[in-house]
Amino acid sequence: MIRKKDKRSQTDEHTEVKSMPKVEARPSEENPKTTANATEFVIQKIYVKDLSYESPGAPAIFRGQWKPEVKLELNTQHTLLEPNMYEVVLQITATIKLEDKTAFLVELKEAGIFTIAGLEGDTLEHALASFCPGIIFPYAREVISDLVVRGGFPQLNLAPINFEMVYQQSKKQQTAQKETAG
Repeated sequence: MIRKKDKRSQTDEHTEVKSMPKVEARPSEENPKTTANATEFVIQKIYVKDLSYESPGAPAIFRGQWKPEVKLELNTQHTLLEPNMYEVVLQITATIKLEDKTAFLVELKEAGIFTIAGLEGDTLEHALASFCPGIIFPYAREVISDLVVRGGFPQLNLAPINFEMVYQQSKKQQTAQKETAG
């Protein structure tokens, strides 16, 4: 519980802080106006599913001047675990090279389990392909940065990714491919 003083009225205002966001609107005796089509979104867990680090050029790679070339590959996938419960996996492969030599390679699968109810079709697909990876990415970014430093290299700070834009571009590509094929 956080206490804030409102300077205008000099009264205490109480705000409860919860660790897991939850949007829920289900029919109940207290709120009979809600419908059975209510939306629910809950983050159940975020975790490292798979992690690999290689530094094939060590220790010789440490002697060169540090001007890395960064290649980043992203992939997302989702799986229905049980009704309204999904696992979303964000796979990131970061290959860092100095000239033509690989300094290090990180492969990470950061996953999240989400309860999503009340969404269907394109709206559900949008949540799984854009919104959920956006929630997972900061955790993946932290894991990669920490691992790289532990490997003896300067910190690798991945820039934020606009998963909404990535999703929209993917949808445009799919539409263009269907028009070309059809």
